[in-house]
Amino acid sequence: MQAYQAALAAQAPHVEIGTNRTIAGTVNSAVISYFNSATFQALAFDTRRTRKNLLERWREQYGDHRIALLLPSHVQRMVAAKAATPSTARNFLNTIRALMAHCMTVGLITTDPTVGVKRPPIKTSGYTTWSEDHIAAFEQAHPIGSRARLAFSLMLYTGQRKSDAIRMGWQHVRGNILHVVQAKTGAELQIPILPDLAAILEVMPRAHLTFLTTAAGAPFTANGFGNLFRQWCTEAGLPAGLASHGLRKACCRRLAESGCAANVIAAISGHTTLRMVEKYTKAADQKKMAVKAMDTLAAAFPSKRGT
Repeated sequence: MQAYQAALAAQAPHVEIGTNRTIAGTVNSAVISYFNSATFQALAFDTRRTRKNLLERWREQYGDHRIALLLPSHVQRMVAAKAATPSTARNFLNTIRALMAHCMTVGLITTDPTVGVKRPPIKTSGYTTWSEDHIAAFEQAHPIGSRARLAFSLMLYTGQRKSDAIRMGWQHVRGNILHVVQAKTGAELQIPILPDLAAILEVMPRAHLTFLTTAAGAPFTANGFGNLFRQWCTEAGLPAGLASHGLRKACCRRLAESGCAANVIAAISGHTTLRMVEKYTKAADQKKMAVKAMDTLAAAFPSKRGT
């Protein structure tokens, strides 16, 4: 109890994890310092996990090297070595940049070796946006009342990521509004529940904290959910490459085809930049949007012929 009270009173000395096994000024000590920083701890859980795994592998290889001797040419070579998978290379560079920003703050380095390092271009539009045919096929294979249909509907009708869908539960529903705090960005959203989603939620049991659970009744991990969702897609006869994230893009597509502006779509998706919204709505049907736009124009400025 004395130790407990001392800790509450902030009298206990703070010991950074791993400091007794490192040498000051090395990559090891820099990584450990970053892990213990408020900046790192404030990151979303998935971001922390990704960066921690990457930096642990990196310091296994370079842990005894002096962090101050890292040059832009070294970082560029490391990034180039991962060029076969551009997303991995870009994620690596983003992580090293975050580490170097911390090192600059605490005085471990005086110049940032990531400045000027170029990221490899990504020549892909990302996850495939689900078409209406894809949506119909999944609904045909997985009826209302199944976990597959519930998972599908949560993502299609809310436009959220799988990391958010697996955390949703009845405690987040107030009236007809679903309250979401996005795991990746921390954005707080209030999303009206559409009648189709309300009907699907109504028939699901309320025995658990989250809408979605594993077969054992436990909450999903993001990776576990992703793997199971791919299996459900296969069972529906859908082509390889369709993933749960494509439903988020399908929701944005539907909003665009309904005439919603980019900032209105962002109010649902939680995107922080309109550029990302435009990327997500690239698959929207131009003809549908053009017809919608001209119908709106005709209603606003009715014909005066014959007057």
